[in-house]
Amino acid sequence: MRAGSGNTVSLWQATAQLPSFEPLRTAEPADVVVVGAGITGLSCAYRLAESGRRVLVLDQGGIGNGETARTSAHLASALDDRFHVLAHRHGAAGAQLAAQSHSAAIDYIERIVVRERIDCDFQRVPGYLVLGDNTPAQELASEAEAAAHAGLDVALLDAFAFNRGAELALRFANQAQFHPLRYLAGLAQACVKHGVRIHTHTNVVDVRGGLEPCVSTADGIDLPCRAAIVATNTPVNDRVVIHTKQAAYRTFAIALGVDGGLEPCLIWDTNDPYHYVRSWHDRERDTHWLIVGGEDHKTGQPGSEPERAFARLRDWAAGRFGVSGEVAYAWSGQVLEPVDGLAFIGRNPADHANVYIATGDSGNGLTHGTIAALLLGDLIEGRANAWEGLYGPARKSLHGLGDYVRENANVAAQYADLVTPGEIDNAAALAPGQAAILREGLHKLALYRDFDGRLHAHSAACTHLGCVVHWNGVEKTWDCPCHGSRFDPHTGAVLNGPALAPLESKTPKHA
Repeated sequence: MRAGSGNTVSLWQATAQLPSFEPLRTAEPADVVVVGAGITGLSCAYRLAESGRRVLVLDQGGIGNGETARTSAHLASALDDRFHVLAHRHGAAGAQLAAQSHSAAIDYIERIVVRERIDCDFQRVPGYLVLGDNTPAQELASEAEAAAHAGLDVALLDAFAFNRGAELALRFANQAQFHPLRYLAGLAQACVKHGVRIHTHTNVVDVRGGLEPCVSTADGIDLPCRAAIVATNTPVNDRVVIHTKQAAYRTFAIALGVDGGLEPCLIWDTNDPYHYVRSWHDRERDTHWLIVGGEDHKTGQPGSEPERAFARLRDWAAGRFGVSGEVAYAWSGQVLEPVDGLAFIGRNPADHANVYIATGDSGNGLTHGTIAALLLGDLIEGRANAWEGLYGPARKSLHGLGDYVRENANVAAQYADLVTPGEIDNAAALAPGQAAILREGLHKLALYRDFDGRLHAHSAACTHLGCVVHWNGVEKTWDCPCHGSRFDPHTGAVLNGPALAPLESKTPKHA
């Protein structure tokens, strides 16, 4: 099981060396098996190892192969969903717990960096929420009041110097940034030092709880354990329940080389879709980078011209910062938006009590993933944790009901693709590098012709719940518009869950 993948290369992937680990070849004893070796999985493993647990981490790819590699690496307690919204949905006490938990996650990352001497450019920086186009100034005033009530150190600024102009902004103190993959490399080595066993290129196909909990691999290896944590970005052990409570989005980012750096800080605006900005000085190469992200859209759903997302980000950065350099790196990542704005971390609903999940990153995956380590570590050890109810995956929120209905209506609408015509009439119409959906009778085929002219044909039905996949021209993948599963166009292999099985290989009648 693997959380995510992409064909574009992020700045972090280009500037980090990650340790490699062997596949699992024989059964190994473990108290806890963690599925997923991104920041959530390795943070959970580290936390449990601190408590003396025997921990085994498994991942279908290499460590950091999923969404941890595809972030912009903001470490923020200033949350994307806004504290005045969270207070409405979860009450003032819930908003306070949200602020407290994200601040604690940043503190925990900092302690690990210091304790394990991880060279990942961790630094504390301020964060600025800048008033976007056509947003009333009252938006920032409301957020300032709610964030302060939640316990954060905030201040309204009348004239934040946003490069070419002075903007109204809300300043958040004690935010942070780092190099996510250099941190993950150090965290993996720290896990091993503390007794964690990590095996990559190992595909998990089943997670069972109950009196005899067990995790099973595609190679037929059964791993009895006391508890299992599914840390695969979206829980691949859950077929329906959680996936009705969150929606998958693609978000885009670019990195531009600049002369001198923006003063270290995090920046967000209030546009919809919004933009996010940070800088990084690569001391090894003495290169300054400006990282700009945004242009989010629903995974697998057309209408927002994702192929132009990078150009739009480039134009926005040029207008705001006056940068004239070329885009050196451009990448996208998967964001899971929960209907009520907070992650789902805890015992898996409709499952046994010793199976745990962490999902619903809501654009704050690095801190949500670290919160998972602190919360799940306590739950597994039988310790009380004040955040348990706030992040409980079984929770029901009336204030999120409207979003729940809208998102699931959106999913239902995608099934109309089952009866629409194909995009081409014959596979011969595809030129090298092109992809399209072909209808053959009652079925649709997902066709891709590679640059060597070879045709790759698969069923277009997502193996999760049967939605018709759409072509992602940015990452060159087949993406499901219902729950965000993504597939390799050459082999049909799963790149993102919740699907477990690959797209079925097919042979067109008229290839």
